[in-house]
Amino acid sequence: MKRFVKKMMGAAVGAAVAVTGFVTVAQGDPEKYILVSHAPDSDSWWNTIKNGIALAAEQMDVEVEYRNPPTGDLADMARIIEQAAASGPTGIITTLADYDVLSGPIRAAVDQGIDVIIMNSGTPEQARELGALMYVGQPEYDAGLAAGQRAKGDGVASFLCVNHYISSPSSTQRCQGFADGLGVELGNQMIDSGQDPAEIKNRVMAYLSANPDTDAILTLGPTSADPTLLAVEENGMAGDIYFGTFDLGDEIVKGIKAGTIAWGIDQQPFLQAYLPVVVLTNYHRYGVLPGNNINSGPGFVTADGLELVEKYAGEYR
Repeated sequence: MKRFVKKMMGAAVGAAVAVTGFVTVAQGDPEKYILVSHAPDSDSWWNTIKNGIALAAEQMDVEVEYRNPPTGDLADMARIIEQAAASGPTGIITTLADYDVLSGPIRAAVDQGIDVIIMNSGTPEQARELGALMYVGQPEYDAGLAAGQRAKGDGVASFLCVNHYISSPSSTQRCQGFADGLGVELGNQMIDSGQDPAEIKNRVMAYLSANPDTDAILTLGPTSADPTLLAVEENGMAGDIYFGTFDLGDEIVKGIKAGTIAWGIDQQPFLQAYLPVVVLTNYHRYGVLPGNNINSGPGFVTADGLELVEKYAGEYR
């Protein structure tokens, strides 16, 4: 395990050098950064984000705190951003799951002189409008579009998008992008699955029972992918219906290996968390910034390339 962590630290430092030009060691009091996400406590995908900021904090000798709304409520997230800004951090790293709800407190933080980096959700254009230093992440619509175009090339013409976080516009952008990539209307092909695993499974089975000619399933992460895997196994469609998903996780990896899932989209959450800490630290110490935003995805992981990422899924991928 120590050898693995050492290898990962070396790879992460290499990525930081490539992006910022150098990695440094703190002198004097460490900088303090706060990462605010839109994720509820129940979403285990964000553990990789926590791993990313933990490693960056150790390597850069800074303090990084993770905050989130326990239930995923975006109004609560807006208040958390306001509270984070009021605490006077050196910088804030935040997701932008809903521009209308979150733009106010983010812009207010920028106006207070706090440097902000947008990560994971939102777009580079929105980050620029709010005065953020940069954007690090996967543009959600573009990722959905690429997935839809890939599926269209594989013969898909209709689909079910299992949206477990429908209150977040960025998740709907994934479904809309997929529909546009196929060249079809989204219409009723997206369902609000909720986040309870049993309910997700039941709603997927009900949709497929009512729409047996559905060509494909798109899930938006492990929260919806894992119960959907159980659904298609129970109704006998596993391996027959085209199945793609965002993100990676233990069950998704097993599904890809078994041939039930065609591909998983790797948006590299570890780097989405790690790189903003490195960028902010070097900016505050030396005034240097990368020349461009950083798109961390989409990257499609299939059975052919699975061995290279399997052991890191859910921890560093």
